[in-house]
Amino acid sequence: MQNKIAFRVLDLFSGAGGLSAGLDMNPEIKTVLATDFMADSLKTFNYNFKDAQTIYGDICDETIKKNIIETAKKLHVNMIVGGPPCQGFSNKGKKLGLKDPRNFLFKQYLEVVKAVQPDVFVIENVKAMSTSTNGWFINEILKEIDKLGYQANWGILTASDFGVPQNRQRTIIIASKTKAISLPVPTPIKKVTVRDAISDLAYLESGEGYDEQNYKTKPDSDYQKLMRQNSKKLYNHKATNHSKIALDKLKMIPPESGKENLPSNLHGKQKFKTTWGRLKWDSQSPTIDTRFDTPSNGTNSHPVLNRAITPREAARIQSFPDTFRFLGSKTTICKQIGNAVPPLLGKAIGKAIVNSLKDKNV
Repeated sequence: MQNKIAFRVLDLFSGAGGLSAGLDMNPEIKTVLATDFMADSLKTFNYNFKDAQTIYGDICDETIKKNIIETAKKLHVNMIVGGPPCQGFSNKGKKLGLKDPRNFLFKQYLEVVKAVQPDVFVIENVKAMSTSTNGWFINEILKEIDKLGYQANWGILTASDFGVPQNRQRTIIIASKTKAISLPVPTPIKKVTVRDAISDLAYLESGEGYDEQNYKTKPDSDYQKLMRQNSKKLYNHKATNHSKIALDKLKMIPPESGKENLPSNLHGKQKFKTTWGRLKWDSQSPTIDTRFDTPSNGTNSHPVLNRAITPREAARIQSFPDTFRFLGSKTTICKQIGNAVPPLLGKAIGKAIVNSLKDKNV
């Protein structure tokens, strides 16, 4: 298998490893190094990527960054991926551009690219990276990429176009030394629904479940069969133990409905229409965020049961296979899942890169 690997990946800001999990579904790609500053995320990464090395720490620390660069070179990394966090998508951020301290992680990412000189690198980020300030910010990043000698293509990809049961949108930039690489084209298949993703797990009530357990049901869909492939145990399927007040509210909300069914005095401090919303069985989920365990946070309650979705259900909606186990506290597990790139979207990005460059000697 070693001879088949064309790309050896460094995953910057890796989190739990959603993007790497997807890329590694392509036999020509293998993640060999990952780095993040959240300890629980790297625990999860280490558990699921047994052959990869990890570096814990802040990339803004020069010692950490030097270690990342030196290790990447030793491991012959030729692809870098990652989503540097950014809070500078505003007119104020526009004034300073990549010099804005809030955008500093983009600078750090590109400094690692400059030092390692990979054949390809991928930047992923929120949709707002490309739409804010009338596209000014994305153009600044593209200018920096051009200065490094890379050709880039970018666009906004919707996860549900690639077999993910979720309408999550991400800005994706693919940059290459040798040629411009087109972004993946949407898969021409019927979109996967919430029912396809989690109907086989619809038996836990509030407070029930375990971090590790046996499967109780058979898969009901092709997607569930795909997610269960090679999985012997069911991990992270544990429901939040909701308060009596929360349960009373959920009992007032019919299947696939929302807070419009609650008396106005029970709407709570969250004024958004999407709070206390139930997922719809035969549609795609909205974006899974980092607080999906809390009904008052958004549309993340089970379609019919009186509870929020479990970490495993959220992971299914993100397209993590059941063999992928999340470690850490409940809060950090929710962050790991909510912040991740859906693996099936990552797989499509990797496939586009491999297909574009398969005739190149990379």
